Amino acid sequence: MPLDIKQAAVVNDWAHDRPLTCCRFDRQHRYVFCGAQDAGLHRFQLSDGAKVTFSGGHETWIRALTSTLDGNQMLSGGADGKLAWWDVAAADATAKPVRVIEAHKGWIRCLDTHSGGTLIASAGNDGMVRLWNAADGALVREFKAHDRDIYCVAFHPSGEFVFSGDLMGQLKQWKVETGELVREFDAKELHSYNGGQQVDFGGVRGIAVSPDGKFLAAGGLYKATNPLGAVHEPLVQLFEWESAKLAKSQVADDIKQGVLWRLQYLADGTLMGVDGGGNGGYLIFWNSEGEKDIHRFQLPNLARDMDLSPNGLHVATAHYDKHVRITRLGPA
Repeated sequence: MPLDIKQAAVVNDWAHDRPLTCCRFDRQHRYVFCGAQDAGLHRFQLSDGAKVTFSGGHETWIRALTSTLDGNQMLSGGADGKLAWWDVAAADATAKPVRVIEAHKGWIRCLDTHSGGTLIASAGNDGMVRLWNAADGALVREFKAHDRDIYCVAFHPSGEFVFSGDLMGQLKQWKVETGELVREFDAKELHSYNGGQQVDFGGVRGIAVSPDGKFLAAGGLYKATNPLGAVHEPLVQLFEWESAKLAKSQVADDIKQGVLWRLQYLADGTLMGVDGGGNGGYLIFWNSEGEKDIHRFQLPNLARDMDLSPNGLHVATAHYDKHVRITRLGPA
C-alpha cells in the first residue's frame, strides 16, 4: 500500500472505560498498547481489537511507553515514578510485570529505546535523565539535565546522543557514553510565561530527527495568551543539525487550543505531529521547505499521543474520549 497522507482514514476504533494517555505499537505489529487514567496497561490486538488489561506495575496513571528493540517487552513509566517491563505476548490478564523499579521521584513523562537496543532512557518531573540496561533494569548512567520538568527524551538514530527537552523550552544534546552536555538548541519559543496567571506553560513536547539527518524538530505550542484557558496554537521549531540554528518555525494556522504532543518523521521525510486540545485532535504534516502545514487530518476527538507503526503506514492515536484509533496513511 503506498503512502499518501491526503487519503488518511481511520480504519479501527476501540474503546476503553477511561481516557487514554499514551500509546505504542509493538515492534512486530501485533498489538497497540495504551496507558490510561487508571493503573493498568491495556493491550489491543490489531487483528480484532481484543483487549487485555495488565496490572501490578503501577499505582497510578501510565504516562509513557517504549519497547525493547527485539520487540519482546514493553516498558511503561508511571506518574508514580515507577518503570515496569512487560511481556508483550503474555497470554492473559494474570501476567505480572517482568520487573518494576523505582526510577524517578515524581512523574515519568517520557521514555525512549536506544537504536542499539541495549539502553532505555527515562525522564520526568525530577529533571533527571536516566539510562537503564534494557535487559536487566540496571542503572547505567544518570545526570541532572534540567531544573524544571522534562517533557521529552529521545535518542539520536545513530545512538551516539540523547536529547532532552523541558518545560522552559530548553532542548539539550548529551553524549550517551559519558553524559556530557554537547550543545543546546534554543527552543524558547515553545515556552510561555503568563504573569497574570503566574504560570510557566508549554515546553518541548516532541523531538524528532529527519531521515536524512539534516534537521532536528522540536514541537509544542505558542501564542499562549491565556494558558489556563487553553488559548494557544501548535508550533514546530525546525533546527539545522550542523549549525544548531533555527531553520524555520512551522505552524498550523487557526488550530486554536492546540498543542503538539509527539513528532515523528515518515519514510519520505514528511514530519507528522499529533495535536490535541479544546478544538479536538489532528494529525498535522509538514515538509522541510515550508513554514505552513501541507496537510491536516482531523481526528474524531482530542488526541494525547500517537505512534507510527513498524510498516510506516498506520498511526495509533490515544484519545481523551477513551478510544484508541488506527489511521491508515494511504488508500484502502
